Amino acid sequence: MTLATAYWCVLIAALLPYVWISLAKAAGPKYDNRNPRAWLAAQSGNDRVQRANAAHLNAFEAFAPFAAGVAMAQLAGVAPATIALLAVAFVALRVLHGVLFLAGAATARSLVWFAGYLCVLALLVLAALRIA
Repeated sequence: MTLATAYWCVLIAALLPYVWISLAKAAGPKYDNRNPRAWLAAQSGNDRVQRANAAHLNAFEAFAPFAAGVAMAQLAGVAPATIALLAVAFVALRVLHGVLFLAGAATARSLVWFAGYLCVLALLVLAALRIA
């Protein structure tokens, strides 16, 4: 795996929030694009819409530290294969996280979230150690 692999993973991670929100919009009745936040608020009883929206928000929250970790590791001179491996693992875990969110599997989802977070921490720590 090369550094290009990690960069593709950053792109995929940037697109994941839109996958989950698209599923939220498809799961609810009569999506109204003129006022999407009001439509979402009106879906309070629709668990599938709410879970897909939560996956959407969580994917946005996870993206910035991941992208920073990839960039920092690359700039610090961490081995490209290591960066790529952690990036692929992160993306795979984030896809699984979203699927588990939609399925309502809270415990498994939290464990997968934690594993993805460890990938980000590894990127950041490796970058810090490399320049120390």
